[in-house]
Amino acid sequence: MIESAVLWLLNVLAAPTVGLTSIFIISFVSATLLPLGSEPAVFAVVKANPAMFWPAVLVGTLGNTLGGAVDYFIGYRAKIAFAKERQSRWFGWLKKYGAKTMLLSWVPGVGDPLCTLAGWLHLPFWPSVMYMAIGKFARYVTMTAVLLYIPDGFWKTLGDFFERLIG
Repeated sequence: MIESAVLWLLNVLAAPTVGLTSIFIISFVSATLLPLGSEPAVFAVVKANPAMFWPAVLVGTLGNTLGGAVDYFIGYRAKIAFAKERQSRWFGWLKKYGAKTMLLSWVPGVGDPLCTLAGWLHLPFWPSVMYMAIGKFARYVTMTAVLLYIPDGFWKTLGDFFERLIG
């Protein structure tokens, strides 16, 4: 049942069919605490149509930043849930450096919880969102540009390897 739901979701979000909409949805969802990466969606659209580099990066940044803002509000309302963690080094670090720590919101595994903790600490919302957007934009530009410089033959070889491995 879960496998069919995942396949359905992947079909709905297929980059060639939906494009920028899929990037926005995937980027938004991946910015929440759910384990999902959005860079492959951005790369797939740009690889299929290189003229979509900037629109794809900007839509990915927007979706991921809005997802980070949702994390912020979750943290803003979740004081009780984090009460035991109040003394951890993350809280001291966030208090010391403030909204600028949201520049690290792009770091996998760390960035999304940082957005949540920023809300819990009631860091200023708009500066936090601005720094989130800068960090996430830099990630999408860097990751997509780097992936585009990898020769097409590498992707074919990688696909063939996994095809032999699975099938």
